[in-house]
Amino acid sequence: MTDTSILLRAYRLMCQTLAMADLYEANRAICKYVHSTSRGHEAIQLAAAFQLQPQDFVSPYYRDESMLQGLGFTPYEQMLQLLAKRDDIFSGGREYYSHPSYRGNDKPLIIHQSSATGMQAIPTTGIAQGIRFWEKADPARIRKGEQGEPPIVLCSMGDASVTEGEVSEAMQFAVLKQLPVIYLVQDNNWGISVSAGEARAMNAFEYVAGFKGMNRVQVDGSDFEASYEIMREVCDFVRKERKPCLVHAETPLLGHHTSGVRKDFYRSQVDWEKHAKNDPIPKLRQKLLARGVSQAELDGIEKEAALLVKNDFTRAVSAPEPDPVTVTDHVFRPAPVITEKGERSPAGAEKVLMVDAALYAIRELMEDNPEMILYGQDVGKRLGGVFREAATLAEQFGDHRVFNTAIQEAYIVGSTIGLNAVGIKPVVEVQFADYIYPGFNQLVTEISKSCYLTMGKFPVSMVLRVPIGAYGGGGPYHSGSVETTLLSVKGIKVVYPSNAADMKGLMKAAYQDGNPVVMLEHKGLYWSKVPGTEEAKTIEPSRDYIIPLGKASIVLAADASAVKNGDSCLLITYGMGVYWAKAGVKNFPGQVEIMDLRTLFPLDEELIFDRVKVHGKCLILTEEQQYNSFAEALAGRITKACFSFLDAPVEVLGALNLPAVPMNAGLEKAMLPGPEKVAERVEEMLRS
Repeated sequence: MTDTSILLRAYRLMCQTLAMADLYEANRAICKYVHSTSRGHEAIQLAAAFQLQPQDFVSPYYRDESMLQGLGFTPYEQMLQLLAKRDDIFSGGREYYSHPSYRGNDKPLIIHQSSATGMQAIPTTGIAQGIRFWEKADPARIRKGEQGEPPIVLCSMGDASVTEGEVSEAMQFAVLKQLPVIYLVQDNNWGISVSAGEARAMNAFEYVAGFKGMNRVQVDGSDFEASYEIMREVCDFVRKERKPCLVHAETPLLGHHTSGVRKDFYRSQVDWEKHAKNDPIPKLRQKLLARGVSQAELDGIEKEAALLVKNDFTRAVSAPEPDPVTVTDHVFRPAPVITEKGERSPAGAEKVLMVDAALYAIRELMEDNPEMILYGQDVGKRLGGVFREAATLAEQFGDHRVFNTAIQEAYIVGSTIGLNAVGIKPVVEVQFADYIYPGFNQLVTEISKSCYLTMGKFPVSMVLRVPIGAYGGGGPYHSGSVETTLLSVKGIKVVYPSNAADMKGLMKAAYQDGNPVVMLEHKGLYWSKVPGTEEAKTIEPSRDYIIPLGKASIVLAADASAVKNGDSCLLITYGMGVYWAKAGVKNFPGQVEIMDLRTLFPLDEELIFDRVKVHGKCLILTEEQQYNSFAEALAGRITKACFSFLDAPVEVLGALNLPAVPMNAGLEKAMLPGPEKVAERVEEMLRS
């Protein structure tokens, strides 16, 4: 039997939650931002919260306001987020209500929480993955409880989210690796206006029966005592056995889906009355009365809760608004690498292929940083990457630091968030740029926003390696360019080296940057097999060589006399474009300056604008399909910044605007820009 003091604590918090919901409803004009309440879900949420310890990790979802109170957050702290106030401890007015993020010693750690249903499953499972890593690699790195209790991870979700494919990816990994994670599914039989019968063939408990190794239990989530005992047993089991478990808790939904989608829009009176019969608050009240708690004591608790909530709301309403000048704060963690260091071409060093430069950079980083791991499809010991870009690394560092994953781009990308939360800095790989899209949801929804929406508490330090580009008949699903898609995402950095030295220097900087960095690595430059790309092979830089992100380079200078006479132009490019440009301008000696951007974001606008003003003519060369591309956007930016210095419109040369790169080598060549097309366009510009 659960101790009565625990039941009283839960009742007090339930009364607070009820008072908050009623107050929000009565003050809809003030509570103008969209929010959900936990009405109906209070019992299971508090039962879960009461089991967690400061060394643990939890990812609540957007209805988990009761869970937050059970963890120790006050109504006032929650209301500051409800009203998007300056002193909101979670996000400083940037996030929705009940979207917490927290890093402290007194409560479980809470990584960034988004509104996208089910998307927290992968990052949160990544936390458990990181705990398992340290348990094997360095147990001293794991924070434990006062009695030496190891941490556990709790991922809370609504039932509708379990139909998301990314939840399946998370659970697949959890059972494969037997991770200490609990998936708490709160099932109220609604997904906004979609009923369970419309949306699913089975509930979460039935669904996970197919995940071999997933322990599972069910509970009446409206009964606090039953929920408390189940959550105590489950948390004790996972804390001891280090194995995953799913808890399926059936709950009523007593409030609106959100303040913007009200229950009377889609729910019948019959349905509402059916749910109301399972209200957790009167259930617990009756249990307390049966335990001998007096009516007067319960009445007193209710009055105290209502008064506390009222006073906290008054304070929150009068709290200051965020200062608009802070709106751009915390997009990125400040970059530590700001100057180029080390020797780019040390005496006596040998030339290396670009693919080997990446390999050597990763090897040196792993030697110096025990918290670094590398994973992705086929990068493990057996193959070492389909381009051999990870060859020998697993043999040197072990399968726990370099390992294969399943075909799970979303998990590969999104798990890096959770790993960061436990002090692991991952480098991960997506096999081809064409296959980045399954991982794009995690990149956009979770990773890119984490630093900004948590006020810098959770920057995501990760490097995502992406082999990219077309050559040799790779065909429509192995030859694509995706830089414009990536650059449309704010909160990530994009790097695109064109030679071995830049590859090594930029890889080192990307790892040290402390932010999400996507490394686009052209497959056609890896081994310099494409005619004209021999210069991608360079002297291997020194071990300490590093290039700051956002610094372009001049790879071919124009003659001063041509510049002075107005007979020159600037050609801006990156990746394979560097070699098309070099080959294409051979018939115009001294007349063309070639700039290699190296980093597409942050962009070296200072050097770009300076050199455009010098030449007055500019051509931007890209391998991407031209229309609506990054290159066209850059052309517009240059035109605005340098308009009075231009002698002609800024030109763009890209691939033909086709939906895919065709397989046939002749058709591929016809689609892509190349030296001949570059020469033709440069000649036109110089004549203009």
